[in-house]
Amino acid sequence: MSITVDLDHRPPLSFYLSVGLVAGSIIALQIGIMRVFSVGSWAHFGSLVVSLAMFGFGLTSAVMCVGKSWFERHWVGSVKGALLAFGPLMVVCNLAAQQVPFNAIFLISDPMQKWRLFANFVLYFLPFLAGALYLGVIFLKAQKTFSRVYFADLVGSGLCGLTVLLAMYLWRPDDLIMAPLVLWLAGGVLWFVALGDRRGVFAIVVVAILAAAVHHLAPQVLGVPKLAVSDYKGVSYARKFPDNKRVYERASPFGYIEVYSSSYLHFAPGQSDNAAFNLKKMPSNAYLGLYIDSEGPAGIIKDLPADETAYFKYLPMYYPYLLKKDPKTFVVQFGGGISTAVALKSGSSQVTVAEGNPALLTAFREDKHLRDFTGDILNNPKVNVIDYDGRLYVAHTKNRYDVIDLSLADSAGLSSPGGFSIVEKYSYSREAMSAYMRALTPGGVLSVTLWNKEEPPKSVLKLYATMVAAARDVDGGKDIAQKFYVVSSYLSTATVLYKRDGFTPKEIEELNAHTKAMSFDEIYYPGFKVDTSDLKQILQDYRDQFFFAGHAADPTAPAESEPNDKPPPGMTDAAAPGAAPADGAAPPTPKVPATVLGRLAWHYLIEGGWQKVADEYVFDTRILTNHQPYFAAYIKVPDLLKFTDRLELVQDEWGYLLLWATLGIATIFALTLVLFPVIFGWRTIFSRYPGKAGTMIYFLCLGLGYIIVEVGMISHFILALSNATVSASVLITGMLVFSGIGSFYSERFLDRSRTFMPKVFLAIFAILVTYAFTIDYALDWIGTLPYALRILLCLLIIFPPAFLMGFPMPTAMTTLGRLGKDHMFLWAWGINGCFSVIGAALVPIVATSFGLPAVVLVGAFAYLIALPTFFSVLMPLPSQSTGAGRPAAA
Repeated sequence: MSITVDLDHRPPLSFYLSVGLVAGSIIALQIGIMRVFSVGSWAHFGSLVVSLAMFGFGLTSAVMCVGKSWFERHWVGSVKGALLAFGPLMVVCNLAAQQVPFNAIFLISDPMQKWRLFANFVLYFLPFLAGALYLGVIFLKAQKTFSRVYFADLVGSGLCGLTVLLAMYLWRPDDLIMAPLVLWLAGGVLWFVALGDRRGVFAIVVVAILAAAVHHLAPQVLGVPKLAVSDYKGVSYARKFPDNKRVYERASPFGYIEVYSSSYLHFAPGQSDNAAFNLKKMPSNAYLGLYIDSEGPAGIIKDLPADETAYFKYLPMYYPYLLKKDPKTFVVQFGGGISTAVALKSGSSQVTVAEGNPALLTAFREDKHLRDFTGDILNNPKVNVIDYDGRLYVAHTKNRYDVIDLSLADSAGLSSPGGFSIVEKYSYSREAMSAYMRALTPGGVLSVTLWNKEEPPKSVLKLYATMVAAARDVDGGKDIAQKFYVVSSYLSTATVLYKRDGFTPKEIEELNAHTKAMSFDEIYYPGFKVDTSDLKQILQDYRDQFFFAGHAADPTAPAESEPNDKPPPGMTDAAAPGAAPADGAAPPTPKVPATVLGRLAWHYLIEGGWQKVADEYVFDTRILTNHQPYFAAYIKVPDLLKFTDRLELVQDEWGYLLLWATLGIATIFALTLVLFPVIFGWRTIFSRYPGKAGTMIYFLCLGLGYIIVEVGMISHFILALSNATVSASVLITGMLVFSGIGSFYSERFLDRSRTFMPKVFLAIFAILVTYAFTIDYALDWIGTLPYALRILLCLLIIFPPAFLMGFPMPTAMTTLGRLGKDHMFLWAWGINGCFSVIGAALVPIVATSFGLPAVVLVGAFAYLIALPTFFSVLMPLPSQSTGAGRPAAA
């Protein structure tokens, strides 16, 4: 069959549409894989697998660079084979990956898990390899019109990414693979139409039907799951209860929401153990379990009758209602509705509640079962609902509240063992806490309760330091010793109360009486005394627990001495360590290191000297800010290597540690693939290409800079959009579409690129530096607007840098093509792709270590460094080797 289409001279529109749709299906596959991992395992491992699998682009470019002449001769067959393989591979590999029993929790303890993770990588690598081959061959054959093809690639990818966001309403996560499959089919049909290949159209339609049939029918026939959920995800436990019943289900970009009922669900968030002894009647079947992306449960409490509401007094979020009667209350995050129910049943005259997840609000407002179970809580006449983040509402409202509550906003804690630990927690940042405190009436109380399940303590110490810093911001450096009251329950919860005008002695007495009645631990109150002599030993014991050369010390273990041990020589029985108390004396209260450390922390936070304690503590306790909103990443960077042979001691940090491992693996793979063509073709391919080093640095900087800005901005945009999936989809769509438009316009400036492109690089640098330090203020305001308007304004914000960032890549690639540097053209594309993967792995490490502005600044400087190296790309071939537009040696 003869092919008449010329990709370098006015190819048909169907060709450009095909490129856009197939490139879009690759983006859709990435998003789909990450959604599958979010629901079935942990999102971080989805990101890892996709990042490594994207090396398919690097491998393709390396192979094509060495075997360029073969691909030029067989380009039609290569594209056809890649297209026909891409769709079936994405379906079969995704289904096969679900049958690999990979469990992140056992990544260290079970050697097989490493091989299972590797199997996931290989399986997901194959479809990306096919997609990369399709794009690589097309780029090879359309070098002189690269800017237009690149425009189709970027715009198609961006718009298709947005369609996947919409597809999340149509398909559940286990069927989301259909979205990239449909996009691939449309792109493949258009490709064969462009070539006039009717057999190809028929073949790809048949292959698509077979692939869809495999996805839908094979699991039923073989008895295997389409989406395997880890046994250690919360929803797996609920599904194993004998009487479990799923009473609500909805898929959307805001998460896959499931609600289960079961008599086995007993969700008592921080409840005092004394409730079992003192309550005349415990509520039965009081909770439903709410699961978002299989994580949970967040408790949904039923509307309790009057004779059972005493139950609420045993929950830690009841504390502020001991002091405030008929308060005007603000609940920062609705979640499952427990805090709202406590506020209503405790006599609040008015309750304003915020929730940034519109899918949750829809569930509680529209589902009859949930409305009946909760007493239609969101339609209660006393309740006013704010449909965006509570931290943004209080920062801009003029309303003032007697009680502001932020209680257990996270279902199972602030970081999951082995899970996606790098999650933005803007509701707990210093800026958010300051906003809550300022929104209080003169006698108002802020109550913050969070899970305290870590030993040694980690997240609670960050919370304590953050709230004290916020209080000093609000009170202008005045004495804040009278303004806090803190209690905890070991390995359960911690509650911090802040009172705007300070606690009176009578209020402290009342709170202490309640704390004693609940058997909670007093951590701090005005006038609380603590023995600081224990600090040095506790810090040393905790450090020895991880780094002691011999047997690790365990500060939670019983004392070595027993009550009946004989005293050491020269010491009386009464003075002996561990000696029994004298007759009539009360036995000494056992010291729990975590509790004592909490008291010491408050002493030094209030009195001064906390920074020295934090420096000596084994884990990182830096405060949370909007620039570093992470409870995770507790391991200090200088200690990373010390943990390599004792990872079993820090299971909740594996997600963070794996980021470093990913960066290392990505760097090794990238350098290997980048140098592969050089090693095998230095003399025959690159020997007479001038500007090799500068060209490599140029495309390296573009790969790093673009992805760092893109991924880094996703975290920023969560400030306004309140959801990582939506933020990623909007940001990726905007970046790719606007960069595609920039790519299209770049062709107009090719003839004067030597003078024009330096201005572009400087403009990108200036805009990104400005955004690094100012964008948060704009996004905070945008977050208070209607959701559709928020998305529109976010797209407008990203337009200026994204448009300009679309110029450098196509300008350079088209120039290489026109100069006849064909091999370098392919090599440069691979360099860009490989270092994009490194950049994606680098972002969370820079963000947790230096803050989100630093991420954008790294991207800005990457473009600044690319400026002088651009002139290496413009170097023409030596006249004696140009011949037919390429090196004679080639």
